[in-house]
Amino acid sequence: MQLKVIKADGAIEGYSHTKVIAALVNALVEPVQNNISVARELAEAVTFYLYNKHGRDKITSSEILSIIQAVLSSTGYDDAAANLSEHHYRRSLLRTRIEVAKSDIQKISDAVRLRQNITPQPGSSWNKSKIINDLTTEYNFDNITARTVASMVEEKILASGLRRLPSSFIRFLVLIQAQAILSAQQQLQADEKSAACSINNAVRDERLRQPQNGLCPVEV
Repeated sequence: MQLKVIKADGAIEGYSHTKVIAALVNALVEPVQNNISVARELAEAVTFYLYNKHGRDKITSSEILSIIQAVLSSTGYDDAAANLSEHHYRRSLLRTRIEVAKSDIQKISDAVRLRQNITPQPGSSWNKSKIINDLTTEYNFDNITARTVASMVEEKILASGLRRLPSSFIRFLVLIQAQAILSAQQQLQADEKSAACSINNAVRDERLRQPQNGLCPVEV
């Protein structure tokens, strides 16, 4: 049974053990070399609980966060639990402070108007789900790839420190990140195809080198 996670925006995706490990690594204050091993052990406890004790096939992302915090606190990593809580709160706060203006910056006066909050149309609050929806409906991206692109764009926006952004700039970031993801996927497929061809060629060559009944052996 694949556990389903209900995201804050209402979207549903499969549970990811790797994401739990990543969250734990970021929360732990131990040296980096110790973080991964400790995070893996704690993530195993979280995943085991969710699949064997949780008793439901769906869970919210906030519930998973609470379980991770509980595991950290119960194993003596109170500082890490506090770090995780603070990180989650800070990101949520930053999201609420970002405003998207439906405008396009072509000249300095446009930037001034944006900075002074004087735009022809009112702005809207930041919503990562809109990017996911646009990518899946307009460009036929699968949900996982669309969420990956949206998360990459959000990371750049949160790190920028900007609080008011033109919609054209966000669209530019989306297209750039989408192109990077697609290129990476195409390269991976090409590498897998190349590897498969190499294996097939190696198998064929090995068969040719083996003596055949009634035929002279192939000399190497």
